[in-house]
Amino acid sequence: MSIDNSIPYKIYLTEDEMPAAWYNVRADMKVKPAPLLNPGTGAPMTFEELRGVFCDELVRQELDNDTAFIPIPQAIRDFYKMYRPSPLVRAYCLEEKLDTPAKIYYKFEGNNTSGSHKLNSAIAQAYYAKQQGLRGVTTETGAGQWGTALSMACSYLGLDCKVYMVKVSYEQKPFRREVMRTYGASVTPSPSETTNIGRAILKEHPGTTGSLGCAISEAVEAAVSNPGYRYVLGSVLNQVLLHQSVIGLETKAALDKYGIKPDVIIGCAGGGSNLGGLISPFMGEKLRGEADYRIIAVEPASCPSFTRGKFAYDFCDTGKVCPLAKMYTLGSGFIPSANHAGGLRYHGMSSILSQLYHDGYLEAVSVEQTKVFEAAEYFARVEGILPAPESSHAIRAAIDEALKCRETGKEETIVFGLTGTGYFDMVAYEKFHNGEMSDYIPTDEDLARSLASLPQIPGQD
Repeated sequence: MSIDNSIPYKIYLTEDEMPAAWYNVRADMKVKPAPLLNPGTGAPMTFEELRGVFCDELVRQELDNDTAFIPIPQAIRDFYKMYRPSPLVRAYCLEEKLDTPAKIYYKFEGNNTSGSHKLNSAIAQAYYAKQQGLRGVTTETGAGQWGTALSMACSYLGLDCKVYMVKVSYEQKPFRREVMRTYGASVTPSPSETTNIGRAILKEHPGTTGSLGCAISEAVEAAVSNPGYRYVLGSVLNQVLLHQSVIGLETKAALDKYGIKPDVIIGCAGGGSNLGGLISPFMGEKLRGEADYRIIAVEPASCPSFTRGKFAYDFCDTGKVCPLAKMYTLGSGFIPSANHAGGLRYHGMSSILSQLYHDGYLEAVSVEQTKVFEAAEYFARVEGILPAPESSHAIRAAIDEALKCRETGKEETIVFGLTGTGYFDMVAYEKFHNGEMSDYIPTDEDLARSLASLPQIPGQD
């Protein structure tokens, strides 16, 4: 193995070097993300309308297209210090095994009990709920990382936490469910009989294994039906990408510390929280014309909103009670196949990332889940970390890019986001090892059916 002694295996920042403010990439976007629309009137959602669902300060962050840097409250920075700054790791072992001239780095976000980057926004959203004097919050979770993170944040701050977990994940990941309960959260498989929307979905789709869109609908209904509660979300929304910018800010600071400029930046993409957070400061430079990078979003072939979806206004949830967002979408009624085990199950993509993709600032690729798990297993054996299936989409693309460098001889620097660990995903790993995992890819007819339900918005094709 050839190690550059001037670049350590792990690049750590000190606590004093942690970001003091979140970066709002919208401030540098020439074309801003389209506003959320009221599904009843078709008009942009106002502060007053949104504050019935979200915390007041989070609504302000959601609507702020102009403030580049928003200070991180000291209480949140102090909480971050329990697990941040997170390491930027040089993948020397992976480089050697691939026999590539590429230099590979990954930002590792799995060094907290939630096992992922989700805690970065969970503590922020719980903090603002506490500051507002609320009793608790409701949310949805797919693979369970967000629900786990939120339960941790709520436990720390003394808030009640109600989690609606996509039914297939609830059944496949009982230990993730029990971690949430350990931190005091109530966890309900979605769709459920506990909400009007859940009952309606079950009546229309008996036996369904659920989707994030279903769980969102139930969580929103629970929030507006219980005084003193608000709804919080782990991805997609502008506020979430804002909080997650701490990932990219730390990554850039660590690279700058050693004079490293990446050529390619890769992140997995489901709703957009990890990808948006990782790329934010680099995208800011790109938008301002200060630097250029290849930025690649990697999504599952079984839920391909970027690569096969439509850029249009759509409901954010299956029950059609949430505002309309303009995004790359597969249709709010789209439910991934039950054999899809790799996370990233949401039908749409962050409005910020959707606009950036539409304007040509980033690329997108989709990968089949067996190839994702092949990369996950390879990475675990070489780098010693068992990655989450979501993260492994980025690993797959990073390996593919490194192999291209081997063929061309180009010495590119590749940075990817390792969003978390996969220790609660062993049912999926078991299916892969037993040869029981297959690659379901929706047909054009499948997608046409789900996209046929897009709302009719003036000016929308």
